[in-house]
Amino acid sequence: MKQTNYQQIDFLDFDPKLDGKEHLWKVGRPTDIEVEENDVLLTIPFQKQKCSITLEADNKIAPKYFKLCIRAYGDKILRIAVAFEGKAMPESIMLQMDESLEIMPLEFVRNETEWLVKDISGTIRARFNRKPHPIDHWSNLLPAPQESMEAVFYPDGEKAIEISAWDQFFPARHDAFALAFVENKKGINRTTLSFQAKADECFVGTGERFTKMDLSGRTVQLKNQDGQGVNNRRTYKNIPFFLSSRMYGIFMHTSAYGKISLADHSSRSIQFLVEEPSIDLFLIGGGNIEEILFGYRKLTGFPTVPPLWSFGTWMSRMTYFSADEVNYICNRLRGEDFPCDVIHLDTGWFRKDWLCEWKFNPERFPDPKGFIKQLRDKGFKVSLWQMPYIAEKAEQLPEASANNFIAPLREARQQGGSNFSALDYAGTIDFTYDKATEWYKGLLKELLEMGVVCIKTDFGEEIHMDADYHGMSPEKLNNLYALLYQKAAFEITREVTGEGIIWARAGWAGCQRFPLHWGGDAACTWDGMAGSLKGGLHLGLSGFGFWSHDVPGFHSLPDFMNSIVPDELYVRWTQFGVFSSHLRYHGTSKREPYEYPAIAGIVRRWLKLRYALIPYIMEQSQKTTMTGFPMIRALLMHHPEDKICWHIDDQYYFGDHFLVAPVMNSENRRDVYLPEGKWINFFTREKVDGGKWLKNFEVPLDEMPVWVEEGAVIPVYPHNVECTDDINWEKVKKIVFNEYYNGIENSVLYDLLK
Repeated sequence: MKQTNYQQIDFLDFDPKLDGKEHLWKVGRPTDIEVEENDVLLTIPFQKQKCSITLEADNKIAPKYFKLCIRAYGDKILRIAVAFEGKAMPESIMLQMDESLEIMPLEFVRNETEWLVKDISGTIRARFNRKPHPIDHWSNLLPAPQESMEAVFYPDGEKAIEISAWDQFFPARHDAFALAFVENKKGINRTTLSFQAKADECFVGTGERFTKMDLSGRTVQLKNQDGQGVNNRRTYKNIPFFLSSRMYGIFMHTSAYGKISLADHSSRSIQFLVEEPSIDLFLIGGGNIEEILFGYRKLTGFPTVPPLWSFGTWMSRMTYFSADEVNYICNRLRGEDFPCDVIHLDTGWFRKDWLCEWKFNPERFPDPKGFIKQLRDKGFKVSLWQMPYIAEKAEQLPEASANNFIAPLREARQQGGSNFSALDYAGTIDFTYDKATEWYKGLLKELLEMGVVCIKTDFGEEIHMDADYHGMSPEKLNNLYALLYQKAAFEITREVTGEGIIWARAGWAGCQRFPLHWGGDAACTWDGMAGSLKGGLHLGLSGFGFWSHDVPGFHSLPDFMNSIVPDELYVRWTQFGVFSSHLRYHGTSKREPYEYPAIAGIVRRWLKLRYALIPYIMEQSQKTTMTGFPMIRALLMHHPEDKICWHIDDQYYFGDHFLVAPVMNSENRRDVYLPEGKWINFFTREKVDGGKWLKNFEVPLDEMPVWVEEGAVIPVYPHNVECTDDINWEKVKKIVFNEYYNGIENSVLYDLLK
């Protein structure tokens, strides 16, 4: 559809013909206020508008009245909701309220000029204007504006988040609506609400965005889909939550399709649209970004610490096809001194490649239990790929169909729209049905009891939309599906192995509880690397703690399967992986470092550095599960007052202390920004005062721009290991970054990395 520059069409999705099949109802001034239990409820009227590109009230139709509910969770979170059908503040699997979140009773004060909502401490948490706007009348050329809801919310008692009540040119031409809904003959199907945006306000988060750091001037679609790369608008992980540079966050509690305009359709407004007859928002205040993310996790859940072995190297391709092939690779990795903990079997361990039946091919893997044990004895754990769809020829299809473990299709057809849409998927496992979930867990349990340690919960961003699911409509399930799918796999893994972990691609609010997630199918290019990092930074600003990516990218260009990965890219992406929460080699062609002999020595050194850093990584992982911090952090998390940091998407903090600037070009140079502070180069010991750019900074291929703030103490393991099983925690050392630090070549790591 072509842009019209009319808000009703471009944002609210009205048909440009305006044929009268849908109508807009616009909010007016609240008419009453009351207390119900601990909440404050306002009665708010909605007036039907005539079907026109300009606004005009249809006064022949009586207003409709609904309740706006306000609830406080402690002194930092405010919930506002209105339901035109059903319950205004529903519970859902997305919410996992922390025990410390107690509902704080609210009360109100009503006077002629304003209505105030206060908590029991007397702090004002909301304000509704009742005072008329002053005018100096001199013309009747245009009609007076319709009433609107003028409200200011204070989630933490200080930060003011104001409803966008008057985003308009003249009264009949609006660019945003304070609160409105769209109705057709079937009922109310869309709701919109808007807040004011400040001229210099920046926005981050909303999930895995493969774009610039500041999202101001963008509209994001809240609809999960196969991203098919990391350089486009599509994304595997949409999260209906964003952070503002004014130090607040907003979480839209829904799984319905929707979108958020971040000062895009109008630079004056933040606009929400959700395809359901209600809107439920959590406004989260705080003094800094971490505190706001901590509040979001208190609502939707905290990550758990993945097992120690998961922080080692993962080795994979798409795909390994036999036990003999895997044994050869493992023996060569050990023989050539490349430390590694996990061997991942992707799509080729079944009877037929991609035919997911949750069973090993009996010819190519004749003794899977013995195979897994032999690898375990050598220090290798086994991870397995699978997907949540049943193929037409899968062994499990008759049972799944007979018992409705897969949602029955309304019309038999193939699923399309994904990377591999030619595959004959017969249906999607219905995780809204408890018996289907237990059946799926049983499939995984057999594998986990053989000794498998992790299930790759691939796909899950899309489901069969023409199917009937037990628990909800496909439109409400599509986004939420990732959470139900990953929860099932995570729970059975933890039940059988004692360790909770998955390797997941899709995501929605709450999925951070089930680590870990990776960035999807990046191209083996410099822009694929850059897009991956951008996605990871935004995801970390959306509540996720642990995140990884395919080293050195997933697919080749221009030949998807067979183009050669350049040596420089392999090294630089390895360096990026070493300073990520998890490090996995994976893709459509050769990924093992010995397949790149010209740079194998450099890669070996970097993998040894990775294992040396595991004590630091474990320390920071513990912190990630108890705070709002992710492992990979945008610079703005530590320097929110530095406006430059709100626009940097190619550098990051790795934990508290490492400032990392990956080289993402073949010139071995890049610009590096050092925020305020005193910085020490991890490799060269160079000391630099921050608050400035290092322009055209030269970086040899075997080094990386990594800086540590003066005074930091980093625990390391300075001994050679084959895998994490070899780590003796009593031998951990500490590197102090002070005037005596002489660079990595002169530190306790020298013997390991020489």
